[in-house]
Formats: sequence, C-alpha cells, structure tokens
Amino acid sequence: MRVLVIIPTYNEAENIKSLIPEVLAQGEKLGSSVRIEVLVVDDNSPDGTAQIVKEFQKVYEDKVHLIERPGKLGLGTAYVEGFKYALKNGYDYVFEMDADFSHDPKEIPKILNGALDSYDIVIGSRYSHGVSVLNWPMSRVLLSYFANLYARKMTGVPIMDLTSGFKCISRRVLEKIDLDGIRSNGYAFQIELTVKAYYKGLKIKEHPIIFVERRSGVSKMSKKIVFEAALMVLRLSAYRFLKLFKRRKNGS
Repeated sequence: MRVLVIIPTYNEAENIKSLIPEVLAQGEKLGSSVRIEVLVVDDNSPDGTAQIVKEFQKVYEDKVHLIERPGKLGLGTAYVEGFKYALKNGYDYVFEMDADFSHDPKEIPKILNGALDSYDIVIGSRYSHGVSVLNWPMSRVLLSYFANLYARKMTGVPIMDLTSGFKCISRRVLEKIDLDGIRSNGYAFQIELTVKAYYKGLKIKEHPIIFVERRSGVSKMSKKIVFEAALMVLRLSAYRFLKLFKRRKNGS
C-alpha cells in the first residue's frame, strides 16, 4: 500500500528540513506492507525551501518528490496538483499536512489506521473532544471554533472541524470528486473538499489531535482567506438545501 503525504510550502525552510525525516520515519511503524512517501508542492519560496527538498531527494531517492511552481498560487491549487499527482502515480491514500509542525507526524499511523477501518476520509480534529489547541491567542481560537460552527450549521455536515488541514484521504475520494471543479484556494478548500465528499456519500471520521502553533515562520492566515471561506460556506449550503428539497419531494 502506497501513501503520499502532500505538504504545500512557502518559506518553510526551517521546518521542512526537520519535518521530512519525521514523516518518513512513520512508515517504519506501519510495517513493510505500507510505504510512505512525501510530495512537497513549493510556491517558489525565496528562503530556499525547494533546494532543501532536493537535498533530501538525494538521500531518500524515490521517497521524496517535489513540484515547483512559479509563484504563490495558494493552498487549494497546491493540493489539487498533489491529488492529481497521486492519481497519476497510483497511490492508495494521500495525507494533507501543514509544513509548520502544527500537525504532529506521529499521528499519521493512527489516522491511517482509521482510514483502513473503511473510512474514506479521516480528519485530524481539534474540536471533536472539546478544544485541543495550544499556543493560540484566545481571539484566534474563538474565530476558528465559531467558523467551524458556522460551516457545520450552514452546510449540514456533522463534522466538528471542517477547516482542519490534517487529513487522510482515500483514492476513492479523489476519483469521485471533480478536482477541476474545486473553486476555493485558501483554507476554504478544506471545507469544500469535505462537504463535497460528504454529499457524495463518502464515509468521514474525526480523529482527535492536539494542534500546536507553528514552530517557526509566519502564519499564512489573512482577512482575505477568512472572507473567502465565509463566501464558500454560503455556496456550499446549496448542497444541504438541495438534499432537503429532494427529501420533501420524495415525501420522506
């Protein structure tokens, strides 16, 4: 079984040089039947992130892959490129993962095992068991928590952490969702992917994690990203209302 961990980067040189070995080390915990590989999608980072990845390619050979893009094109398009790479090259599962160590690589085997229990998406969730976030200011915790509440109520998708960027996704999801039809580019991408998968009838599970603020570097969060997510939720609410309309039409 082949697993691809997709890591979008922009100016993550300090983090990526520690993260790649830790991610690949998780493969040893899963046995010889599971092969973990890493794909970094770099948006022309001025700090030389891509060059560090190229050095790792010399060490790990065919376990580290790199897509270099000409500029800062956004999180959503980075993941879509990664998903297409995974489909083309025959991977069974893909992970979404931030480059900044806010997602603990040691959770990869646990999340993957959840997917192997017949789930199509397993989400590393900050809110499935209370609030599990460290080193964030209260204002950001509240913004994230209530953004998820808003998304959950509007879309009708019973997931506590719709904005999580730590996920294991089966190949089946990538085959059933129109990747070219994904419209969001920032963190709204996480909501859009999960909502579309849910309304395709795919099975989704949350796995509790502890989210820790990044070790180094600068957060990519902005007002533009928040605004995009709010608008995307409004668009995605159409799935919920369409489902309700069909139920009423069918008399159920």
